[in-house]
Amino acid sequence: MSTSFYIQHQVPSVYLKWWIDFKKNKLALSALVIFIFILLVAIFANLIAPFDPTTQFENATHIPPTWYNNGDVRFLLGTDDLGRDLFSRLVYGARLSLSLASLVVIISSIIGITLGSLLAFSPSWIDIPTMRIMSFILSLPSLLLAIVIVAIIGPGLPNAIYAVMLVLIPHFLITTRSAIKIELKNEYVTAMYLDGANKFQLLKYSILPNIFPSIILQLVVAFSSAILEIAALGFLGLGAQAPYPEWGTILSESHDYLVFAPWSVAVPGLAIFFTILSINLVAEGLRDVMNVEKNS
Repeated sequence: MSTSFYIQHQVPSVYLKWWIDFKKNKLALSALVIFIFILLVAIFANLIAPFDPTTQFENATHIPPTWYNNGDVRFLLGTDDLGRDLFSRLVYGARLSLSLASLVVIISSIIGITLGSLLAFSPSWIDIPTMRIMSFILSLPSLLLAIVIVAIIGPGLPNAIYAVMLVLIPHFLITTRSAIKIELKNEYVTAMYLDGANKFQLLKYSILPNIFPSIILQLVVAFSSAILEIAALGFLGLGAQAPYPEWGTILSESHDYLVFAPWSVAVPGLAIFFTILSINLVAEGLRDVMNVEKNS
């Protein structure tokens, strides 16, 4: 008498396979840890920062960081020209910068993905001219376009947000439209049409889930671009204005004191650098993982 056993193998989901492959990239994983740390600092800014970012301390201007001989233990990263604690401004600046970038990416992605989906199903006399215009827009530097838009509508934080939002919409539009066009060539699309599915059902239940990796990757890249462009506009005096603790504005206020107070420039500069670097490394890791999944 023989007994046979059926062994059921559990197949990991696509997302679990992505995570397993992503963990193999130590550089991308380290970047993810750094970004999560920055994100937690932004979320709990009011608990981490020792002072209000706008509080000015008399007779405490340009105090160097704590590890300097003439530093003050109260001010971990020193103070600026108005006696404001740089550590507190940096922490609250993380909350402001990441919040603004998130808002910009969410709105621009909704608009861009919607327009890209509509364009993918549009007739050629609409699709081709629109793509020519979008390609021309993307051939120009994003920051230059944002500066031009702000110069037209006027400086200020709200207008800077609008400008960066408008600049990012074409990226989502073209990414979505191109991905959908590729999916429309697959045989399952014809099969769904023969089963009576309309364009909306096809898009919702089949195409969008299949292009989800491309959209996620574009979201991460756009988030990095939004942080950088908002900071750049703030540095140029076209975005957030004092006393907002936005990283670009902090850098703009301090660059005149680079010679005798280098820490006031290095602190916001390094914050921007490590944030952008960590996000870009995560994006590269995701791109590699999704390519592996696609090839397999």
